[in-house]
Amino acid sequence: MTTATPAPAHRKVLSVFSLVMINVIAVDSLRSLPINAELGTSLIFYYVLAALLFFFPVAFVAAELATGWPQTGGIYIWVREAFGKRWGFVTIWLQWFYNIVWYPTILAFVATTLAYLFNPALAHSKTYLISVLLGSFWITTLINCGGIQLSSWISTVGAIVGTLLPITFLIILAAVWLLLGHPSQIDFHWHSFIPTHHTSGDLAFLVAVLFGLLGMEMSATHAENVRNPKRDYPKAIAYSALIILLSLALSSLAIAIVLPKQQLDLVSGLIDAFVAFLTPFHLQALTPWLIVMIILGAFCSVSTWVIGPVRGLMIAIEDECLPAWLSYTNKKEAPVTLLLLQAVIFSLISLTFVYMPTIQSSYWVLSALAAQLAMIVYIFMFAAAIHLRYKYPLHYRTYNVPGGTAGMWILAGIGAITCVATIILGLLPPTGIDVGTVWNYPFKLLGGIGLCVLIPLALFQKACLTDSAENES
Repeated sequence: MTTATPAPAHRKVLSVFSLVMINVIAVDSLRSLPINAELGTSLIFYYVLAALLFFFPVAFVAAELATGWPQTGGIYIWVREAFGKRWGFVTIWLQWFYNIVWYPTILAFVATTLAYLFNPALAHSKTYLISVLLGSFWITTLINCGGIQLSSWISTVGAIVGTLLPITFLIILAAVWLLLGHPSQIDFHWHSFIPTHHTSGDLAFLVAVLFGLLGMEMSATHAENVRNPKRDYPKAIAYSALIILLSLALSSLAIAIVLPKQQLDLVSGLIDAFVAFLTPFHLQALTPWLIVMIILGAFCSVSTWVIGPVRGLMIAIEDECLPAWLSYTNKKEAPVTLLLLQAVIFSLISLTFVYMPTIQSSYWVLSALAAQLAMIVYIFMFAAAIHLRYKYPLHYRTYNVPGGTAGMWILAGIGAITCVATIILGLLPPTGIDVGTVWNYPFKLLGGIGLCVLIPLALFQKACLTDSAENES
């Protein structure tokens, strides 16, 4: 049998700061801010709820798993150790594929933002949109062929210049706006923070809030490149969680303060908010600079995710879940074949923007499908964490979820239940966005989910049959 070439020793190039920056650029996406702003003041309630029921369980459970099994591969390693190669492969495949589905949404955000520099009308042109999508993604693919050290450097620059600085500036502008007595589009009375009545469409936006918090486990795919993973990874998780939650919640509120809900655009809402803030202060000259920074942050976010799940698939190839020829790496240890295959699949999915009724509907449907697939991945992760406590009770973990096995059941159980509830809520069509009829929309999503799960199962079965035939020969 042909087997994958053993990977060379990984270079220890990632510090705590590098991990924090990877997490921030992977999770702290400016793209999600306009969606969150739709919820108004109650977004604080949703963020607290999402943090307690999902974000913290993911962060703590991932920290235990990453320090117990710090090999490159992340979630694939964890699920494989718990349930075997089949379900490990299904999990890493879904993580890889939901990111491919997600890439068009954030690159649509890049394209729309870029249009403000030249001609805002281009933001509604599907030809322009697809051109930017394809060009941007192929550029990020080529960049990631330069290896993990280059990718880490890009993540750091993107996190600081393209994410944290614009978010901080947005929060400061909102504070100044209120201090100078400008009107707020949302109510800051205590009763407005707690949602008292919501339509089913409003509940669908909770899925978007959760989706904006995905990705804290992704940096574990680079565990063997971390200088001291057992010591550094838990620290990075704690620092990242604090930065991400505060920045996302406060910057989403900033947009809600200045833009009425009916004027919020899921794709261009962030730039609209900056323009609304800057115009009264005659600071419009700053807009192009902010646009460049935002584009840099979104571009670097994609670059960070492009390589993460692919490295997990590389370990699955070493386990013979996929053909060995896919495992080719260059001198920089970059998985070139998989990166190029990913770019081809992305290019095909991007054509969705041509066939959907509007850009906003395309944006939402792809985001919803990606969120649904991600929830399945997290269900596997939570189940694996519980099972590994029984399968390997004496296995050393630098960090352990508080409360022993009971604490793991509580934390992982809450996270898993939240994922199931999110999948159900995600089948509800959102208010104000044309995504099809109430009945047609969930069947489209369920069909997409079913297909995405069946493909890796079929590929794994084929790999097993091929392996059996070659052994017999």
